[in-house]
Amino acid sequence: MNVAIVLAAGSGSRMRSDIPKQFMLLNGYEVIYYCLNVMQKSNNIDEIILVTKDEDIEYCRKEIVNRYLISKVKEIIPGGKERYNSVYNGLLCAKKRGADIVMIHDAARPLISQRMISDSIEATMSYGASTVAMPVKDTIKIVEENNDGIFGKTTPDRNLLYQIQTPQTFKIDLLIDAYLRLKDSGNYNITDDTMIVEQYTEVPVKIVPGSYENLKITTPEDIFIAENLLKKNIKKTEKNC
Repeated sequence: MNVAIVLAAGSGSRMRSDIPKQFMLLNGYEVIYYCLNVMQKSNNIDEIILVTKDEDIEYCRKEIVNRYLISKVKEIIPGGKERYNSVYNGLLCAKKRGADIVMIHDAARPLISQRMISDSIEATMSYGASTVAMPVKDTIKIVEENNDGIFGKTTPDRNLLYQIQTPQTFKIDLLIDAYLRLKDSGNYNITDDTMIVEQYTEVPVKIVPGSYENLKITTPEDIFIAENLLKKNIKKTEKNC
């Protein structure tokens, strides 16, 4: 069984808003609606576990899941203090529900596609772990800081650098084992689940092509960009019908 764990426990601090970014409106719908709607329609997702703040559980149940008839959401559970806490809570829940493969996705990425979901599931079935990603467009500089400011130190080969996105998809036993090793190590300097698999297992993470449109809503400018991308995609769909 394939279970999507949608992370919706973030805040709107960088959005300069009291409303968490996943619940802000995007062309009339909450940001979180878009990824849930795509997963609801996917033949590759059997169930969805929604992870949010404890105080937002009822809001998600009434105003998102019930309102938009997202029937694949089987559990709405509280997250933790950090992202990895929320993922681990979702993993334990997914394991109890009999998941074989878990797909971790940020609710603040509304432009996930059916192609990303199917390609990620297929890659994970073959390799055990996958993430969507895109080549970086800009030159990346490794820097160092001293009393005079920040200075460029080295420039890695851009051809070897990818911008990592979500969904990130794993065989559930592999990811749970990696998390248990992480907890034993006590080293929580991580930013996503691929880092945990890389550091605590021997399984390489397969790169699946994502999209430059698969942006994460982080700043107010991202709302404007996402609205225009969604409108463009709607027009493209209508033209092809």
